[in-house]
Amino acid sequence: MTHQNHQNPVSNGIEPGRVRHLWQLLEPLHAVLYFAPEALAEAAALGFETGERWPAYFAWRAAPLGAAGADRVGSAFYSFSPEMVGRYIPAAWDVTSPEAVLAARGRAVPGASGAPWGPRGDTPALAAAAGRPRRAPAPADVEGRPLAAANAALAWPSAPHLVLWQAATILREHRGDGHIAALRAAGLDPVEALVSFAAIGAAPEETFQSRRWSAPDWAAARERLVRRGLLEPDGPATATAAGRALRAEVERRTDELAAGPCEALGSEDLARLATLLGDFWVAAIGSGLLPMTTTLGIGKA
Repeated sequence: MTHQNHQNPVSNGIEPGRVRHLWQLLEPLHAVLYFAPEALAEAAALGFETGERWPAYFAWRAAPLGAAGADRVGSAFYSFSPEMVGRYIPAAWDVTSPEAVLAARGRAVPGASGAPWGPRGDTPALAAAAGRPRRAPAPADVEGRPLAAANAALAWPSAPHLVLWQAATILREHRGDGHIAALRAAGLDPVEALVSFAAIGAAPEETFQSRRWSAPDWAAARERLVRRGLLEPDGPATATAAGRALRAEVERRTDELAAGPCEALGSEDLARLATLLGDFWVAAIGSGLLPMTTTLGIGKA
């Protein structure tokens, strides 16, 4: 688990480490959609190719935006190469409509008796965990945040495990939208964001190849970062002190921009929520559905 910095409250007494910790607890609950057998079956029933996860991934995640084109989806997702986005969007909407994808998405989240809910599924603990994050994002919190706003505009389901999943999704997309703003403020374009993240050891470079930037794109981004003094010029891609400082500032700013929902909950409810989510986090990680190394660098950023 990431070392939690409990210094320098973002505002209203919420420490940055607690903001990041909430994301770390919620992220696996959201991400199970992309790997669960239920989701694979729903994607196949919709007509998506399931030999790889990306056709369904782009549909599941982009559907709240409506029948958006590749430029809009690529901008919102940020780190994927334009060629990769263009392979799956807008082709997804030729397979089926965003509305059909959203309906299937609710069915695709594993039921409360299975992963990632574990032994606390279908219990008052699940209902209690679901209720708190649902109250967190205020309408003002999603302004200028396309993926958070699109998910927040959806009707709430009734089943507690789906309420918790939707709340986790809104909050993780809220953080992601803010992270993109922090990357842009740091002058890191999509491929530079990945190269610089790999250079601080967030994940091996091979992990970031899933975003399908070409070798020339990757090399050109590395050279731009070397010229800025953010990467060492020789050997494996390694961040300089300045490069590490810039990435630390990106994470600090991301925490700051993600603080609004935590402030809305308040320190006491935030602590209760973290406690309630702990068992669900363990169940999600222990389910075997999720990859152990991802481009998010959880535990290393």
